[in-house]
Amino acid sequence: MNHLSVVDGILHVEQLALPELARTFGTPCYVYSRAALGAAMQGYKDALAGRDALICYAVKANSNLAILSLFARLGAGFDIVSRGELARVLAAGGDAGKVVFSGVGKSATEIREALSLGIMCFNVESEAELERIENIAAALKKRAPVALRVNPDVDPRTHPYISTGLRNNKFGIAIDQARAIYRRASQSQHLAVRGIACHIGSQLLDAEPAAEAAAKVLALADQLASDGIALQNLDLGGGMGIRYLDEDAPVPATYLAPLLAATAGRSERLVFEPGRSLVGNAGLLLTRVEYLKRGTEKNFAVVDAAMNDLMRPALYDAYHDIVPVAASRHTALPYEIVGPVCESGDFLGHARKLAIAAGDLLAILSAGAYGMTMSSNYNSRPRAAEVLVDGAAAHLVRRRESIADLYAGESSVP
Repeated sequence: MNHLSVVDGILHVEQLALPELARTFGTPCYVYSRAALGAAMQGYKDALAGRDALICYAVKANSNLAILSLFARLGAGFDIVSRGELARVLAAGGDAGKVVFSGVGKSATEIREALSLGIMCFNVESEAELERIENIAAALKKRAPVALRVNPDVDPRTHPYISTGLRNNKFGIAIDQARAIYRRASQSQHLAVRGIACHIGSQLLDAEPAAEAAAKVLALADQLASDGIALQNLDLGGGMGIRYLDEDAPVPATYLAPLLAATAGRSERLVFEPGRSLVGNAGLLLTRVEYLKRGTEKNFAVVDAAMNDLMRPALYDAYHDIVPVAASRHTALPYEIVGPVCESGDFLGHARKLAIAAGDLLAILSAGAYGMTMSSNYNSRPRAAEVLVDGAAAHLVRRRESIADLYAGESSVP
C-alpha cells in the first residue's frame, strides 16, 4: 500500500494526514488514493502492452462515480451485473460499447435497456437467459451481442463463497454443453455470437487455476472455429488477489503471463475483468474508538464503524489489517475490534494487539474493494462518507447519509 506513509508518527494517505480527514469529514469514512488507483490500472496496461486487450473493471468491487470516471478516462471498459451498475457507468462517462453484462439473473427490463444502449456483449449464463435475450432482440428488431460464460469446473483455491468456476456453482454454462448451444445461437437471426467468457473466482493468488481454465476455453474456441463460428473476444475474467495480511499476492505481469503465453498469436481480442486488484489496496476505512471495554476473557475496542460499513469480516471471516493512525505510548493489549451493531457477528478484527485509547483513530486497511458496495443501513445506521485523496487535496465523493435519508423513501400508514 505505497500510498500510505507515516510522517511524524501520523499515518498519511498521499500527502494528507488521516486525523485531518477525520476532522473534516467525520468517521466512519472510506478514504481512497487516486495515485494508487492509477498505479493499479497502469500495472494492467503495462502487462498487456502490445496485445489487443480491453480491461473491463468489475463495477461490483467499488461503484463510486469518481472511481468509475477515473477508470473511464484511463480507457477502461466495465463489467456490470445490474442495470444500476450500467446507469452508474454511463453517469460516470463510461462507454456503453465497452460494457460486458454478466450475472445469472438478468431481468427482461435489464436486457432490453442494455441492448437499446448498445453494450458490447451479454455474458450469458444459461440457455433460458439466451432464449430471453433472443426474444427481446427479436421484438426490438436487433441482434444481441452474446458470449456464453462457460463453467470450466476448475478449483480456484479461494474462499467457497467467492468460487465461481466449479460444476456445483450457480454461475455459467457447463463447458461440455456449450458447443451445442453455440451452434444454435450462431443460427439465430437475432443473436450475434461475439466470444467466450469465463470467470472462476475472486482473490486468486496463483495463476495456475486461471491458466487451466483458459486452456479449456481456448480448446472450445478452436472447436467452434472448426464449426465455422468465429469469435471476436476471449473474456478470461478477473479475480487476481491482493495482499491483506501476509499473502504472496501476484502483480498483473506475473499473473497474466501464462494467459498471454497461451493466447499468443491468436486473433481474438482479450478481455479481462479485474476488480479487487484495482481498488482493494487503494482504500481504507477510517474509524474512531468509542470505548475500551475490559472483559473477563477478552478486551473489546468498540469503534464507530461496524459490520454494516464493512461486511467482509462478518461474511467471510475475512482479515483486514487494523493500525492506529497515530503513535501512542499506551500499553499494547489484544483487542476484539467490534462495532455498535446489535449482533455478536459485528466484528472487524479478532485479537489485534494495539496500543490505543478511547478517542483514537484506527485505519482498517485494504478496504477499497467490497467495502462501501456491500454496506447497508442495518440498525438504521447511515452509510459512511467516501473521500478521494489526490496529492494534497481531498474530494468528498459521497456525502455521509443523514438520519432523514434513512426513511426518505418510506411513508406511514394513513
